[in-house]
Amino acid sequence: MRILFFGTGDFAVPSLRALHQAGHVIAAVISQPDRPSGRGRGLQPTPVRAAAEMLSLPHLQTADVNALDAAELGTRAEIGVVVDFGQKIGSALLAAVPRGFVNIHASLLPKYRGAAPVQWAILNGEQVTGVTVFQLDERWDAGPIWAQRSTPIDPVETADELHSRLAELGAQLIVETLPAIVAGTLQPLRQDHGIATRAPKLTKADGRLTFDASAETVVRRIHGLWSWPGAACTFISRSGKRERLLLARAAVADHHAAPDPQWPPGAFHPDRTLQTGRGRVRLLEVQPAGKKLMPFDAFANGRHIAPPDRLLPIDEE
Repeated sequence: MRILFFGTGDFAVPSLRALHQAGHVIAAVISQPDRPSGRGRGLQPTPVRAAAEMLSLPHLQTADVNALDAAELGTRAEIGVVVDFGQKIGSALLAAVPRGFVNIHASLLPKYRGAAPVQWAILNGEQVTGVTVFQLDERWDAGPIWAQRSTPIDPVETADELHSRLAELGAQLIVETLPAIVAGTLQPLRQDHGIATRAPKLTKADGRLTFDASAETVVRRIHGLWSWPGAACTFISRSGKRERLLLARAAVADHHAAPDPQWPPGAFHPDRTLQTGRGRVRLLEVQPAGKKLMPFDAFANGRHIAPPDRLLPIDEE
């Protein structure tokens, strides 16, 4: 079949590749404009543009998808596939393609509608998440569902890792589902809007990490916020030296240990576990400011971490 593919970010790349490898004709690939990236802030191609060029697929970029000629685009394909595109597609374009547009979303809709479903699933302690293929309409993530596939969330899985797994899962599902959608042999199911939950875009401020919550909550925040905005705190050594730190991976070491005057939330115990509001956490990976991700043991050995070294929220230094 002939497909219009709309995508910009990393999450869309496996789907583009899978549809191409399945033998479908990608009539055009549309992504957002390139953006500055890296230390030099030079323009870098979007992940989808880079993939389209590698696959020798026709590609265009636009800052306003609804300014494109809907009639011209509509004559090129039977159906549109939208994955991690980043713009809302208006009614004129939705109606221009015979089978409309389907979207791959990184949650089990109607849960976690919005820009950050992977992160919020981890932050909220979900044990299972998945991907949804649904019919795109003018509402955000609210169209009828064609297919879903679930997967467990590993307790030590970061948002980046889960994001990558779901991207591959979504690619498999769209390849399996699309022929039945176009053939009209699959019936979509209406979403239950009454149980919908939101997954709003995260901000830099969301990265502020505190330690007065339970060990489970602290671990979920560390994993759910990696790699952006990152769970940020300040390491303060017993000599008074301060160092900004991002926490990338951790595990619950104890579920019940309560803080006391000697071991307040954020204090390191002799075994280098971290006291929380209830329980203790063992840090596994960290990133000091201006440096690369490293094992926590390497960070701790380099700084000879021992009581009363501690971590504090970034605004309580």
